[in-house]
Amino acid sequence: MKNYYHFFYIPVMGIGHSVDTPIRVAPLGINSVISLVDDILLEKIRKYYSNKNGIPYTSIPANEEDGRAKRITAYLEMIKEIIRVKMEAIRNQPFFAVNDKRKYFELLPEESLLKKVYNKFLKMKAGPERDALERDLTRQMQPGSIDVNIMVRLDRIPLGKNGNPLGDEFSDAKTALRGYADSSLSSSIVLSSGINQRLFEYMTNFRDFYRDKMGEIKKKIILKVSDFRSAFIQGKYLAKKGLEIYEFRIESGLNCGGHAFPSNGILLSTLLHEFKERREQLINEFKPLIKRYYKKMGREYPESAIPKGPLVTVQGGIGTHGEERRLREDFGMDLAGWASAFLLVPEATCVDESTRELLRTAGKDDLYLSDVSPLGIPFNNLRNTGSEICTRKRVEENKPGSPCMQGILVSSTKFTKKPICLASRQYQKMELEEIDKMDLPVGKKEKLRAGVVEKTCICVHLGNGALVALGIAREEEAPPCICPGPNIAWFNKIYTLKEMVDHIYGRGPSLVPPERPHMFAQEIIIYVDYFEKQVESLDYTPKKIKLLQEINKNLGAGMDFCLDIAKQKPYQGENLASINPCVEKQRARLRAIFADFKMKIQDNL
Repeated sequence: MKNYYHFFYIPVMGIGHSVDTPIRVAPLGINSVISLVDDILLEKIRKYYSNKNGIPYTSIPANEEDGRAKRITAYLEMIKEIIRVKMEAIRNQPFFAVNDKRKYFELLPEESLLKKVYNKFLKMKAGPERDALERDLTRQMQPGSIDVNIMVRLDRIPLGKNGNPLGDEFSDAKTALRGYADSSLSSSIVLSSGINQRLFEYMTNFRDFYRDKMGEIKKKIILKVSDFRSAFIQGKYLAKKGLEIYEFRIESGLNCGGHAFPSNGILLSTLLHEFKERREQLINEFKPLIKRYYKKMGREYPESAIPKGPLVTVQGGIGTHGEERRLREDFGMDLAGWASAFLLVPEATCVDESTRELLRTAGKDDLYLSDVSPLGIPFNNLRNTGSEICTRKRVEENKPGSPCMQGILVSSTKFTKKPICLASRQYQKMELEEIDKMDLPVGKKEKLRAGVVEKTCICVHLGNGALVALGIAREEEAPPCICPGPNIAWFNKIYTLKEMVDHIYGRGPSLVPPERPHMFAQEIIIYVDYFEKQVESLDYTPKKIKLLQEINKNLGAGMDFCLDIAKQKPYQGENLASINPCVEKQRARLRAIFADFKMKIQDNL
């Protein structure tokens, strides 16, 4: 089951910032994830890298039949070929020289068996025995996995040339899945942001998601989840179709980058404890269902080759080696995802220089949970990006909204029969006109107007940074947007890949100051902030009242559990001492906010 050498992976980061990360880090054995949201972006970058690497390139036009799936497949095949060539070149490099082969082994964690054999090799005298070990070490050098990510809730059915919707098989999620399934990759697909039963059903059409006669799965399924119940429901649904979960990827609801999916107050520490306690349930419940499906389909289920159960991994707000060790050693996590910190590593991510400098100098106040996403989901944002400046300028010029060039996030039929995007000029013009006609106080109108014009074309802007970084577009024509997690405030330099990996493994000086609060403490603060914001905007529906009562209760229980963790011995660089004062302060805040909440309910009865 564990086909990796490193204890960390680089998760998907927006649409464009990890778009070529496998090219950068896979030849050094590091796993990473590409977003498949924007196939037009992938096509532009395929042309760039094909020309750069002497790979024949034939354009796949936007209007080509099944073009989205074909563009995704072509991009992934190009990535695979570039990595294959790079990996072969590294394998052919000599040992005992300053090169990428040496870097490959030096980056490995000290606990790695391969690293231990390498260290033994370095001390050996020249001769047949060392030559044999040299060949064996070279043979064991494997590239990192080229994993992909689909936001399953983005499942628009586009229109055909005649203006009518295409068939269901041409929906965004299904074409992305098909583009990956038709590729020759042997890797994993990360399914994030919800449940899509139509997509899950569609997966059964592709043999690569099932075990072969040797018991291997060519294309593995990773579910990104924010609670155990969701993991169990989705895993069981897929198991009934014979589809196995290779990995459950747990993410903090708020202490993360990109879109935030807040839980009902269940903190990450509590969630990890539940997965640890109930992990066997994921195996015992799913396996009989999977075997039953194979039997029904007349397929062999090679029991001897089957591992014990799915991996369970975690990401969101991790910042020190000590925190990473606690996640693995105390909570039993198999791997940890490090995302935002790698935005400051040019060797790993595709970020334009202006935005990278904003990230480097960003403080806590520059990173905020915004409402800019047309999806209506909280979105982690950075102040003063090209995207924010462009959006603000359009409002000042009385030309709010963006041209809807791709239609990825269309959702509203309030004013039109055909869905349009809340960030589009068309929607914002009509919405603002409606607000102007309302009989409301000026202050209320202005607040409503601000909420409308805040929506931004993130589906294009999130890819612009990659285009600018690669020289494909100019910044003034392609305003970049970025969605880092709040944890990046503690990283303030541009780092080499080795510096960041050494930081993750606790080798050498820490890249963050010792006073940085523990990731569990930071999450508590973020959730209390979120709770306060929800109380301020309370709509007083019974459902919302019940939810906030539940959040308050769960946050209190989560704080108690964090206090228990704080009593333990800290790992290297783990600031457990920050948890107690944080809980004390945030518990007092929570009580005050909840008291205000109850008064507001009484006043409105």
